[in-house]
Amino acid sequence: MSIRFRPHPLTLAIVLAGGGLLATPAHAEEPPAEDAQAQNGNALPKVVVTAQRRQEAAQDIGASISVIEGASLKEKAVSTVNDLQHNTPSLEVEPAFGSGQPQFRLRGIGFIDYTANNSSSVGVNVDDVAFALPIQTQGLLFDIDRVEVLRGPQGTLYGRNTTGGTVNFVTRRPTRDVHAGITADYGSYGAWNTEGFVSGPLTDTLRGRLSYTTQQGGAWQKNRATGDELGDKDKIAVRGQLEWDVTDDFDLRLTLQHARDKSENQGLYLFENYTSASTGEVIGADSNRRHTGWSLRPEFAAAADISGGDKPHADNTNDSASVVANWHLGGDLLLTSVTAWNELRRRELGDWDATGYADSDEYFDDRVTSFTQELRLGSDGKQRLNWVTGAFYSQDRLNEKFNSDFTDRLGFMTRTSYVQKVKTLGGFAQLDYVFTDQLKGIVGLRQEYEKRSLDGYFSGFIDGTQFDGSNVNPFPDHTSFSNNGTSGKLALEYQATPSSLIYASFSRGYKSGGYTAHNSGNVLALEAFDPESVNAFEVGFKSDLTDQLRLNGALFYYGYHDQQVLSTVWSQQSSSLVGTFVNAPRSRIFGGELELLWRPLAGLEVQQYLGYKEGKYTDDFLAVNSTATVAAGQEVYNNYKGEALSFPKLSYGGSIAYTWALDGFDLRAETNYSYRDEYKQLLLLGPNYNLDPYWLVNASLTLSPRNGPWSAGIWAHNLLDEEYDLTRNFFLPGTSIASAGEPRTVGLRVSYDY
Repeated sequence: MSIRFRPHPLTLAIVLAGGGLLATPAHAEEPPAEDAQAQNGNALPKVVVTAQRRQEAAQDIGASISVIEGASLKEKAVSTVNDLQHNTPSLEVEPAFGSGQPQFRLRGIGFIDYTANNSSSVGVNVDDVAFALPIQTQGLLFDIDRVEVLRGPQGTLYGRNTTGGTVNFVTRRPTRDVHAGITADYGSYGAWNTEGFVSGPLTDTLRGRLSYTTQQGGAWQKNRATGDELGDKDKIAVRGQLEWDVTDDFDLRLTLQHARDKSENQGLYLFENYTSASTGEVIGADSNRRHTGWSLRPEFAAAADISGGDKPHADNTNDSASVVANWHLGGDLLLTSVTAWNELRRRELGDWDATGYADSDEYFDDRVTSFTQELRLGSDGKQRLNWVTGAFYSQDRLNEKFNSDFTDRLGFMTRTSYVQKVKTLGGFAQLDYVFTDQLKGIVGLRQEYEKRSLDGYFSGFIDGTQFDGSNVNPFPDHTSFSNNGTSGKLALEYQATPSSLIYASFSRGYKSGGYTAHNSGNVLALEAFDPESVNAFEVGFKSDLTDQLRLNGALFYYGYHDQQVLSTVWSQQSSSLVGTFVNAPRSRIFGGELELLWRPLAGLEVQQYLGYKEGKYTDDFLAVNSTATVAAGQEVYNNYKGEALSFPKLSYGGSIAYTWALDGFDLRAETNYSYRDEYKQLLLLGPNYNLDPYWLVNASLTLSPRNGPWSAGIWAHNLLDEEYDLTRNFFLPGTSIASAGEPRTVGLRVSYDY
């Protein structure tokens, strides 16, 4: 049975009066002295972050920052970066056609694409290392100290610029004492997950940490025709760290990581009837979201060099290495170098028509290599004048090849292949000056240069001929362009009381242009699209109203210029729409968030968040009307001025936890929940593709000896078995598919720490 909730107006009024974001303390095996108060009684924690490239209390920073403690990620069902959307306000992360390609949006700023070649509007960093492409962010989250979600442009402090914001993952570091631990989960559909670590000193000046995680099983989908199961995970990741105190003033940290993913991919389901073009068979819309379908023709398997009987699956490896050096110079100066290398090998088979017919079968064969170097010089410690300046360089290379089988609908298979190279150079600086004990000013600036090129681009039939039947490639062998972009920030912070901060800021974000590298014979679809920029205004407050009650809030207004929007062109060769990115001249977004943490009595913690945003196109914007174009067999344009932007307006969530003291044991009960509003998923899709609102509820019950080394508990994810969709789309018109959220799962968890 499915239980659905819809927010009552009175419920929303109560939430608006007291909603807010969970802000939890950063976990540390050796907690700093300033957190000692938070570990006794019900006093509020002091959350220490490094969002501004130095250690600070989050309550002392005039910016919208959400912090999730690493130890609570499992309770909140967060195993990949995608799951964060159910735990922070104004954030959405959607899988393109259910694949491993994520699509990020933060405060309505985002970029929607199923290919891997374009950067995201939302940056993702792990231990100060920035990922170049969204596909690189899909590794498992494990041994994490905390997650910091920064809303709004972040160009003046980070190497890679963003228009939407940044998500920072901070891993747990090697410890000065010996520690070890292991956690194991067993849940519904045979899911089996483990995570462990060992950490400690190797010499007086050298420390190490080795951690790992695995995921196995969990297939919750079935082939509607055969009953075969789909969705078993097969993932493993290992990370090794070494920290070396070379001298009292100089230290190094080396991190090596390897991840492997041989999981079955999630299938899609039909939310409208499907009619085979070759046989005329009608497959009815799925009434059960667990149902899906797939097939793999031998000819397509041979062309993709994969096994003929394969299910939709991934065969990916990701290797990375980084070296972070810190040199404390004389005169209270700190020089930091971050050098990193990453290589992703992605091989992914997806069935994007969710049937046994070859309507939209896809196979991606990608190799991404990235090298980054960042140097920062800044003030060391908290002073009247604090500053940081730096330079960032990156060199990224993507070899992408993806094959498509459209035999049932169009009568042919296609291949698209190319090599993309990107070089980025940026310089940035930010300083803050304390005018008085209460007033502080901040100014920042960043300049970026990027060159992007495509070599050997081919899109045509899989036998090597073009869509017009010729052997002549209409695309140039080499094409390139370059961008120069400026970001900046101006802000004032006013410490009204020792526990209350008021701030106002203006920041400009910039995101470079790119290429639409879809499978199209239309040369216009390969034209580069322009950069986009956002002028962001924000006012907010952070306040500890009492020793037990924290309330933070922010209002924002964004002026969006040259927004990068997925539109379409009509392909005469395939008689279908082909995606291409265009720039909408102007749009605007406004909204706000509230954040609440309340500890009314010992053992009880209430956490809440609320986000609301609205947006629309404010200037003339001519784009293809998909429905009318398909009906007419030629391009039909609409002016979308005044149309709402594509994102959910309301996001709400939180958690309630209580710990009972039971004769030497602690029993902790916790529930967390989230709500996502309905919205029109894409500007160019009809009303049938709108996503319905949904609630998610998780719960756990954990028993542990007080100050003891072990714990055991039970958990439930999607406790109410809510039926919901993450995406609704089509790859070819006439095939309406959706990516369903996971059903209810329950399980057991045990852990032991030494």
